[in-house]
Amino acid sequence: MTTTAPGATRRHYLMCEPRFYTVSYEINPWMDKTRFTDVDLAVRQWRTLRDTYLDLGHTVETIEPIEGLPDMVYAANGATVVDGVVYSARFRYPERAAEGPAYQKWFADRGFVTHTAAQVNEGEGDMLVVGSMVLAGTGFRTDRAAHAEAQELFGRPVVSLELVDPHYYHLDTALAVLSSDPSDPQVAYYPPAFSAGSQSVLRQLFPDAVLATERDAVALGLNAVSDGQNVVVAPAATDLAAALRERGYTPIPVETTELLKGGGGAKCCTLEIRPAGAPTEV
Repeated sequence: MTTTAPGATRRHYLMCEPRFYTVSYEINPWMDKTRFTDVDLAVRQWRTLRDTYLDLGHTVETIEPIEGLPDMVYAANGATVVDGVVYSARFRYPERAAEGPAYQKWFADRGFVTHTAAQVNEGEGDMLVVGSMVLAGTGFRTDRAAHAEAQELFGRPVVSLELVDPHYYHLDTALAVLSSDPSDPQVAYYPPAFSAGSQSVLRQLFPDAVLATERDAVALGLNAVSDGQNVVVAPAATDLAAALRERGYTPIPVETTELLKGGGGAKCCTLEIRPAGAPTEV
C-alpha cells in the first residue's frame, strides 16, 4: 500500500541567524576550512528559509547567535523538545560544547522544564519524533546511552538506529520525518547510511517509506522539514521531490548551499518546539 500525505499542522520552530557563520574547524566530511564561506549569502539563505516557514503559517522564534560558535546556526542540534520537556544537547566535540548550555538557557528563561543531559547527544540531529516514538541515531555523534536517558525522560519508546557512513553523521542527514501522525507515521531515508540491522528495523517500522537515492542523499535532501503536507527540501534532491509529489506531499525547494559547507541543510537549521498536546490544524 502506498501512503499519502495526511495534511499540514502548525509548527513552532527555533532558529539562529548565522551572523557568525564560518568553517573554521573540521568535524565532519562536509567541512573544509580552506574553502571560502560567504556569511552574507548564508544569512540570505537562512532568512529565505525562515520566511518560508512564516509564509506556511508556522511560528518561528530566534536565539541570539554567539560569536565564536559558528555552528550555532544548526539549531536542531541544540536540544530535543517533546511534550514541552527539553532534553539538552551535550556535544561530542569541544568546538561545539558551549552551544548546549546556550540553548538550554534560552528554554529555561522562557519557563520550559529542562533536563541537563548526562550522556553525549546532539539534540534533534540524532533524535527524531515519529508518531508516538523517537528514532535515535548513534555511531558518530550521539552515544547509545543517551537513547535510554531520553526514553526515561520523555516516556516514549526510543528506537536506536546505527549510522555507518560518516557523511551521514547525524540521523537527520539520512532520514526525514514526513508525518508524525501516530496513526500513519511516514518517513523517507537513505538505506546505505544505516547498518544492516537498522535497515531491517526501518523496513519493519515503515514498510511504505520513501527510499532516497544516492543523488538525494549527497545533496543532503533528507535534511528536510515537513509539516505533514509541505516539505522544505534541497532543490538538488529532485528524485526525492518527485517521490514526495507521488505521495501527495508538496515539496518546497529552498537553497541552503552555503550552510551545506558546514554539513547542514534546512532541518539542521530548524529545532522543533513540541508542546504538550496535539498540534493545531492549519
